[in-house]
Amino acid sequence: MPIAVDIDVMLARRKMSVGELADRVGITPANLAVLKNGRAKAVRFATLAALCEVLECQPGDLLRWEAGDGQAG
Repeated sequence: MPIAVDIDVMLARRKMSVGELADRVGITPANLAVLKNGRAKAVRFATLAALCEVLECQPGDLLRWEAGDGQAG
């Protein structure tokens, strides 16, 4: 998928665990793992907003587009 997820980068910068982030955002650690590993098909804007609030970042800090991976959606 041409959308890359950089939640791990922000977690490292904030010195926060996946479990703590999931708890503070209000989603299960399993659902957060699906998102952070790039296996999610969609993300709700409310979830994205909560991630940004907790991590004190912008959506572009968490998601980026990578051209040329050769896969069709």
